Amino acid sequence: MQTKQRLGKQEILKLFENGCKTEQTIGLEYERLPISPKNLKATDYENVCEFLRKFAKEENWDYITDDYNIIGLKQEHDTITLEPGSQIELSIKPENTIFELKEKTDKLDKFMKPLLDKFGISLLNYGVSPLSTNKNINLIPKKRYMIMAKYLWGILSDVMMRETAGIQCCIDFQSEEDAVKKFKIANKLSPFMTAMFANSPVRGGVDTGYKSFRALSWLNTDNDRCGFTGLIDNINSFEDYADFVLETPMIFYIRDNDTIPLNGKINFNRFMNDYDAEIEDFELHANLYFPEVRLRNFIEIRNHDCVGKGLQYSIPAIYKGILYDNSAMEETEELFKIFDYNDFSELRYNVPKTALNTRIGRYFVKDISKEILYIAEKSLISMNTGEEKFLDPIKEYTLQGICPADVILRNWNRCWNKDVRKLIEYIKE
Repeated sequence: MQTKQRLGKQEILKLFENGCKTEQTIGLEYERLPISPKNLKATDYENVCEFLRKFAKEENWDYITDDYNIIGLKQEHDTITLEPGSQIELSIKPENTIFELKEKTDKLDKFMKPLLDKFGISLLNYGVSPLSTNKNINLIPKKRYMIMAKYLWGILSDVMMRETAGIQCCIDFQSEEDAVKKFKIANKLSPFMTAMFANSPVRGGVDTGYKSFRALSWLNTDNDRCGFTGLIDNINSFEDYADFVLETPMIFYIRDNDTIPLNGKINFNRFMNDYDAEIEDFELHANLYFPEVRLRNFIEIRNHDCVGKGLQYSIPAIYKGILYDNSAMEETEELFKIFDYNDFSELRYNVPKTALNTRIGRYFVKDISKEILYIAEKSLISMNTGEEKFLDPIKEYTLQGICPADVILRNWNRCWNKDVRKLIEYIKE
């Protein structure tokens, strides 16, 4: 009888190595908050599920299920999935240009809108639930979310799971060296991007005192698996990144469709030694590791509030401009050279409150952010694809030294007179 070979690090590293490709595409994951326009409260799972069921039937999408419960839809490489608090996420197959991403997103929104209206659902381009709080938002019936909710120990982990919505950008790499370089730059860009796109100051109907309450919730979710991976500049290979994932406590694993909690009692290194570990176990575990920038067979950049009004496409435009141009990467590295790891780490903790008015060293974030935009725009213009136009929405804010939250707070305290209905009207679709 042939003995099953024990899972080893080399098999794990192949997952990253297989991501190396010559084509450089860009992907987008776009979460939004579903609410009822009648009472302004978060929409419950049953209502969202009915929408998904009807949409699947009319547009010929397939169900994604968990124990027979609908948790999303798929059609070829595109998905519409539900986050823990019924947030609706569009995950668009990576494309060569942002024009293609926008066209596909607009098309999906056009198809969804009549049914969303029929089921009394509005989607909000906002980073945190503006009225309902986690105590009034039920988890969707997905086994892993139930286990995660019990395990994640941060004081705002329930807020993160049930109330927040963000935008993620996916970037390709050509080699291990290219992946490491992009990974480091993306991590250093991350707190600046959080500041530029901060869009969640009002939660539970009140001004929280934070410009990105969503980013604050991630700071208080689980320090074992959130934040930066290591000291950033010390990540010099796929193996360096994998080692951090291997040392991270495990939440659960799956056998024969049964979800088995581990509740952080062992890390994946120990799991490989004590169990018949499979490569799928590592893939699951790696997806339950939530750093600012996640390395997979692509690079996933995660820490942005959900935004609308064209700003959602400014996010991939910045990353494409900087990370798909060697000169732009070198300019960005030079820009960040005066800061060390502690500067970036401290910045990550400060930007949720003060966004572009945060200091890093002797500088304000808003001044560094203007330089980031300049580098990205120059690079996009040189690509001759016309994608620099997607920077226009964020330039309107950043060049004035403000973020979306600043505009919301100005209106909130003046013409809106702290009326959450006026806020919701402003951030709808």
